Amino acid sequence: MTTTAKTPTQVILKDSLISLLLYVLPISLMFGWFYISGSKPWETGATEHLSFRAPAFLEAVFNNLKTWGLPAIMLVVGIVEFSVGLYENRWTKNERILDIVCFILPRIVLRPMIAYFGLQLLPLVLPNAKDAFVWVPFWWAFAIMAVADDLTQYWYHRLHHQLPLLWRFHRTHHSAPYMGMAMTSRQNIIYTMFFSQIYLTVTLTYFGLGYAALFVGGIKSLITTAAHSSIKWDKPFYTIRWLNPVAWVMERLISTPATHHAHHADTTDDGIGNYKGNFGNMFFIWDLIFGTGIITRQYPAAYGLKHYKEEEWYAQLLWPIFKSKKEGSELAKNGPEVGDEIPVAMEAPVALPQVAVVAQHAAAV
Repeated sequence: MTTTAKTPTQVILKDSLISLLLYVLPISLMFGWFYISGSKPWETGATEHLSFRAPAFLEAVFNNLKTWGLPAIMLVVGIVEFSVGLYENRWTKNERILDIVCFILPRIVLRPMIAYFGLQLLPLVLPNAKDAFVWVPFWWAFAIMAVADDLTQYWYHRLHHQLPLLWRFHRTHHSAPYMGMAMTSRQNIIYTMFFSQIYLTVTLTYFGLGYAALFVGGIKSLITTAAHSSIKWDKPFYTIRWLNPVAWVMERLISTPATHHAHHADTTDDGIGNYKGNFGNMFFIWDLIFGTGIITRQYPAAYGLKHYKEEEWYAQLLWPIFKSKKEGSELAKNGPEVGDEIPVAMEAPVALPQVAVVAQHAAAV
């Protein structure tokens, strides 16, 4: 009996329905807990701030992470990476300008502007909704915010890889032929402007979940930043035997250098790269749920795009407002939506090792 394979549209629809259940899950569990415990915080007027308050020093740490703290950490780690030669000779003038502009512009201008205007607009659109859910206990608010924020970003990220129409808005992040702090924020400006979870987080903050959002945002920033680092900090968890159980849980729960570096690999033919998957940002578990992830505990030999033409930094930042002058580029005026993944001159890989690689992936996941 033969089975018909699902089309990409059918897969996306099926996974979208599963996602709806995941969005609702922490809310359902919260009300289930209220029912079991007999508590009704929406009636008693309890607020998230009264039900939980982090120690002052910890609150200060996360407040600073949101402003200057995370950029400072990235700068220090970036200097370490650069000083030990992890960028080799690949950080050319064009790449350097692009990385620096992308590091500064979203943090100083774009994201604060979106948050400011969002919090100005919401009172006009939803005047009675301000702090409507401030009664939600902190840890439930934390769970709701973490799922809503990261699952939304998973889908935003995944669709930019799976829908050719969207790919060129995300391509800039994958054009870097290296991993590290320098390229963490490397994104097309339009991709950043429509970063869906920014608007979601601003809205939930307006609804009264802002205190939980502070901690979710801080933890997520640390995890995603560490996953992009060229320093393979997760390797000891795989090589030191007594840490293996921790590694098993960690690599399935959050993004690590091994799993996220695979997403930035320039090929999938080595059994390590998985640029058509491993979309998770803070949580890698979404990739396991939707079957888009592989775990190999190895790191790709090369990063970036096989068909990268080192397009001008302004074209990578501002496409389609400014287009590249490089002939045949995806960012050029008449360029293809998606460039060739494997140059025509290369021979097709041998079939048998490919089968072995697939089997290895299945076993690893």
